[in-house]
Amino acid sequence: MKNNFIKQTTIYLSVLALCVGQVSCSKLDEQVFGSKSVVVASAGGSSAANLAAVYEATNGLIGQGNFFAFQEHSTDELLGPTRGTDWDDFGTWRKIHLHAWDGAHNQLYDTWNGINSGLYKATSLVEQGAAADKPAAQFLRAFMATQVMDLFGQVPYRAAADGPDVIPAVKKRADAFDWIMTDVDAAIAGLPSNAGTVGASRYATKEAAQFLKARLLLNKAVYKQDPANPAGFTAASFAAADMNTIITLVDAISANANFKIGATPATYWDNFKWDNYAKSTELIYTRGGDNAKQLGGTAGTNWATGMGTHYNQTFSGWNGFTTTSDFYNSFDAVDGRRQSDLTDFTEVTGFNAGFLAGQQYKYDSKGVKIKVNDRSGSPLIFTPDVSLFFSTEAKGIRTMKYPLLYDKKDLNNTQPNDFVFFRYADALLMKAEAILRGGTATKGETALSIVNKLRARAGVTAATSVALSDMLAERGRELYLEAVRRDDMIRFGVFNNPVVERSAKSDGSRVVLPIPNQAVSSNPNLKQNFGY
Repeated sequence: MKNNFIKQTTIYLSVLALCVGQVSCSKLDEQVFGSKSVVVASAGGSSAANLAAVYEATNGLIGQGNFFAFQEHSTDELLGPTRGTDWDDFGTWRKIHLHAWDGAHNQLYDTWNGINSGLYKATSLVEQGAAADKPAAQFLRAFMATQVMDLFGQVPYRAAADGPDVIPAVKKRADAFDWIMTDVDAAIAGLPSNAGTVGASRYATKEAAQFLKARLLLNKAVYKQDPANPAGFTAASFAAADMNTIITLVDAISANANFKIGATPATYWDNFKWDNYAKSTELIYTRGGDNAKQLGGTAGTNWATGMGTHYNQTFSGWNGFTTTSDFYNSFDAVDGRRQSDLTDFTEVTGFNAGFLAGQQYKYDSKGVKIKVNDRSGSPLIFTPDVSLFFSTEAKGIRTMKYPLLYDKKDLNNTQPNDFVFFRYADALLMKAEAILRGGTATKGETALSIVNKLRARAGVTAATSVALSDMLAERGRELYLEAVRRDDMIRFGVFNNPVVERSAKSDGSRVVLPIPNQAVSSNPNLKQNFGY
């Protein structure tokens, strides 16, 4: 049986790490967020160390489970098939893909605790930290609060000065949106621009805050919807004024000459491969990577490879997750985002970047390319047919979104890739969508010209027209496995529609997750979401 292979450092251990010489931990307060009790350091000590702890909380979103699982397994991009006795995990992955979760789902609890812990740490820094750190703290609080609001529809709030006996207040989704926007606007005003230096995207910048505001406005109709009918918004719910603000924000990001779209499929993969933090011209906000050493963190990106690769491949993974056949088939066969050979990678590992389909290969100790076999000795051929319930070890097309650094002496070694949260191509696609939703085109750019710029980079024939339905498909091809598919499908009104391995339409209440049962039972201000 397989489970979460990349385990996040617990909240308690995070605090102990802060207590080593940098932060005064003479007093630890127990802060109850309407879930299990979590221990966080009281105000005081080194502000820089506290800011580092908030960044580390962002790292906590990185991994194959929890936040990432709910954003991807719930969509048409990813599923976790059961292979004999492997990967059943008491239905953990299956329930997410089938929209069959409830308030007792094990990953729900961990997701809620992890994000809310980071939210409280950010609040402590905003309200009691050094003035110089406040703009970054406001961005990070807005970023974490956005995840809580987006997934759960309610945001607990505890002031930094509150004692442990104060029950956290709860901001409903529409009110939380307005509160978050106040932080975002302050961050935009107070943060420096991205200077284009190596690793600059790992920290809060003006462009990161502008991107976050654009994303919030693009989903505003979803977040402002009646919580008793969370999927009831319509095309008319998207205000032209909000769309024009998105366009203005993206134009402001584009004004920074450090952000560019490359011209070839290889430049697409510069955004994800092992040296993306140094080579990419698109990264706006990222975390993890560099063996996590510079970030003082626990995140890395080897899970993004290992979650799908077979035990016998060059990176010996745990043979788990696959994409769906429909999603794979949505790509043109020549699309460099679907499959590309990479220098210093393909000829060492036998892997291509993108999706792994068909007969799999690797190189032997003499550098000869050979076929990979499955555990029974038969050729390992990844096939598009896959079942959530009954799959053999070769069923399902696998993903290779973050190609890893390989040393020929140690093929399972380092993973310095940064995990991408915000990327320039996404900003451009938000502008294109905003134009289609009633915004006014600027800079001679149309929705079609933006889409075709990205298609050209991928080596795909230019489109002759683009409608909103086309935009969803283009966003999927450009941004798959970047933890935005759930939000995109909700915004386009198709999240509840049947997909491969989910034949029936799910209830509209599923666009919001339930509050974990433990949280509801321990905070009377939390009320379970509609439909649960």
